[in-house]
Amino acid sequence: MSRRSKILSGALITSALVLASFGVTGVAASSTPGAAVTAAHAGHGMALSTAASPEDPDGDGYIPVNPPVTGTAPSTQVPPHRYFHEFQANCAVSHTRPDDPIVYPQQPGKSHDHTFMGNTTTDAGSTTASLSAGGTTCKAPGDLSGYWMPTLYNGGKQILPVGPQVIYYKAGVTDYTSVRPFPKGLRFVVGSPMQSADEFRHHPGFVEGWECGDSYFNTEFPATCPNRADVQLNIRFQAPSCWDGKYLDTPDHKSHMSYPVVKPGTNDNVCPADHPVALPMIEFKMAFPVNGDMSQVRLSSGTGHSFHYDFFNAWDDRTLKALVDHCIVGGLQCDARGYDETHPEAGAALNADYRLP
Repeated sequence: MSRRSKILSGALITSALVLASFGVTGVAASSTPGAAVTAAHAGHGMALSTAASPEDPDGDGYIPVNPPVTGTAPSTQVPPHRYFHEFQANCAVSHTRPDDPIVYPQQPGKSHDHTFMGNTTTDAGSTTASLSAGGTTCKAPGDLSGYWMPTLYNGGKQILPVGPQVIYYKAGVTDYTSVRPFPKGLRFVVGSPMQSADEFRHHPGFVEGWECGDSYFNTEFPATCPNRADVQLNIRFQAPSCWDGKYLDTPDHKSHMSYPVVKPGTNDNVCPADHPVALPMIEFKMAFPVNGDMSQVRLSSGTGHSFHYDFFNAWDDRTLKALVDHCIVGGLQCDARGYDETHPEAGAALNADYRLP
């Protein structure tokens, strides 16, 4: 088989796996290059991806890490209890665009519209190298990662979060001292635009769902929210934090990651054996400036239960390690500088300019 044929076949297989992971079955992949094949689900169409990332060496959807992490077993240790082990990445919205460099690499305009935070250059052609050369809206200049989610609309008007949003980096496992930084170039999708309302509600990343005022745990947007200046539409959603140590991406953009599991006979969270590497657990805490009549509020991906988000790691390695070691491994509740105001004696990981001292 020629390399061109192999890449094309790999891309089509990858597309089928992506659709399967999003709950779409029975879709025939055309053998014609560039064929537009779509699958409808709950009113949302999702086209097949017809190209592979430039970082995918053979177009099969797998991007191996070099070198892989070997000889690691999930930690079952129980360190001294600390209520917090986290820091914040405060990143503002930079732009919106119908692109997705993870699901639709090299295919501008093929995705539903996304709201991008962090890296200011994120688009369909983004790679680890291009993001590393870009700018950022995050308080820490070393955070060049791309964060994105479906754009929220009220009728035909985009509703964008205002100011730096809270993206937590937490320990998802009981042994917070075992958490290590993300490998450069790691990318994944959290949730799915094709998930059902029940799948969204029972997703392991579900925290509070959609909330506004005193209304919490909604899978869909509340019909109304208190019409007050202090009320916004909010959502919190957590990402998987256990990694297989082998791949920066997989065909479904999820299988290389896993949520922690409960160790039998305990209340301890540990990584599963096939995903033994504990990484920071990202949690989106987004606030959208909309309230009052919510009847026309929707996501570019569909209804409220279609919420999902993407992460593409392009942190400066030394900056991320400093924050992980000081705040997560150190058992602190840090801001974007890596400073815990309840433990001033611990100092900060970054200086006043949010850079390494």
